[in-house]
Amino acid sequence: QVQLVESGGGLVQPGGSLRLSCAASGSIFSTNVMGWYRQAPGKERELVASIISSGSTNYADSVKGRFTISRGNAKNTVYLQMNSLKPEDTAVYYCKHVSGLLTSWGQGTQVTVSS
Repeated sequence: QVQLVESGGGLVQPGGSLRLSCAASGSIFSTNVMGWYRQAPGKERELVASIISSGSTNYADSVKGRFTISRGNAKNTVYLQMNSLKPEDTAVYYCKHVSGLLTSWGQGTQVTVSS
């Protein structure tokens, strides 16, 4: 079992920045995928960005050039740096960890972009 704790959400004006953090604990294996998903009201949960153990990253087209996913030195923490935020980025952001057949989700953190 893997536990994920997210932090860093909040209210920001359009054009502003936020950094989300996700700390994983428990049965963490060296080979894994960590990522951020988001779900806006009335919409399905969608992938924002992911990063695998080797460091390779993947981004949704809507956030390319604005968001950056990275891992901490301990490899059990993942960050999402969000710049040039838009109102359409408003959603609950969830951290996801996948290792082998085990998938774990965080509790979610609200990001609201509004003036």
